[in-house]
Amino acid sequence: MAGVSTGTVDRVLHQRGEVSESSKKKVEEILKDIDYQPNMYAIGLARKKKYHLGCFIPKYVTNDYWCSVANGVKKALEEVMPFNISLDFIYYDHSDKASYVAEGENLLKKTFDAVLIAPNYNAETFNLVRRLKEQGTLFAFIDVNVEGAGALTYVGQDSFRSGYIAARIFCDTRFDGQEIVLLSTEKNPDSQELQMQRRLEGFNAYIQEQHLNVKIYDVILKRDGDENDQILDTFFEQHPSVSGGVVFNSRVYRVGEYLKKRNHPLRSLIGYDLLPQNVKLLKDGVINYLIGQRPAMQGYSSIKMLVDKLVFKRDVPPFCYMPVDILIKENIDYYVESYNL
Repeated sequence: MAGVSTGTVDRVLHQRGEVSESSKKKVEEILKDIDYQPNMYAIGLARKKKYHLGCFIPKYVTNDYWCSVANGVKKALEEVMPFNISLDFIYYDHSDKASYVAEGENLLKKTFDAVLIAPNYNAETFNLVRRLKEQGTLFAFIDVNVEGAGALTYVGQDSFRSGYIAARIFCDTRFDGQEIVLLSTEKNPDSQELQMQRRLEGFNAYIQEQHLNVKIYDVILKRDGDENDQILDTFFEQHPSVSGGVVFNSRVYRVGEYLKKRNHPLRSLIGYDLLPQNVKLLKDGVINYLIGQRPAMQGYSSIKMLVDKLVFKRDVPPFCYMPVDILIKENIDYYVESYNL
C-alpha cells in the first residue's frame, strides 16, 4: 500500500535501521489510515522467551480469603501459560514476622521476572522491594497497598471507601442516636495494619460528615479466639444498649457465632468477605451485611497486569480498585464472582 518493501515497513514499525524520510512518511500515513494495531499476543508467542513469576501470599486453608486469591492467580496462569509463563507460590505465616522475613529471603534467592506481593509488615516490605528493585524485578501489591514502595500497580479494594460505605449502611438504617461497637482483632504492633486502619478512617469520616449522634465503642478481640466469649460477655453486660456492630475483617463469623450462641441479636452486624462461615450466618440473619472484596478477581487481575507489562510491554494503571460489593441474605445466592473486570 505504501509502495515500499516489507523490510522497510518492519523497520518503521520497530524504529530500527535506516529509512528515508519519504518512505517513513508513506508508511506512517498508511498505518494511520488503516488504524494499524499490532497483535500483541502473536508477538508474545513469537518471542518464545520464558518468564518466571512469583506469588508471595499468606498460607491458607480451603475456602478462606487467600484460597480465593490463589484460585484467581491459577485461573490467570492457565490463560497465559501459552506465552511460556510459569509461576511459583511462596507462602508465609500471616501472623509471624519471622516467617515473613524468612520466606522473603527464599523469594529473593529465586530468579523471578515479576512478583506479586501481599504485604504484611511495613519495614520488612520496604526492605524486600528495595532488593527486588536491585535485581531488576517487577513487583505488584495485592490486598494492601504500601505507599511509596514503588509497586508497578496495586490491586485491591479502596479500604477507605469500603469503610465509608459501611458507615452509610448504618446511616441508611437510621442509626442516628444509637450505640454501636467496632470490633477488630488484636494487632501485632509490627504488622502492616493499613487496610483495617483505612476502613476505620473511612467509617469515622462518614459519621463526622453527616454529624451523626452515634456513640461508638471499640472492642479488641484475641486472634486465637479462646478468650473472646468472655470479652464479649463483659462488654455487652456493661453496654446493654448497643444495637449494631462492625467487624473490619473477615472474622465477623466469630462475633456472629457468639451472638447466635448467646441468643443476643444485634439490629445490624456488618463484616467483610464471603467466607463460608460468614455466608451461613448471613443467611441465618445473624450477620446483616457482608462487604465483598472479590479476592479471586484480585488474584486474576494482578497476574494479567504483570503479564501485560512484562510480556506485551503495555502500560498498566497504578491502581486497580475492586468493586465494593454489598451482600445481604436476599441476594447472596445470586452472587457469582467474575474473574474479569
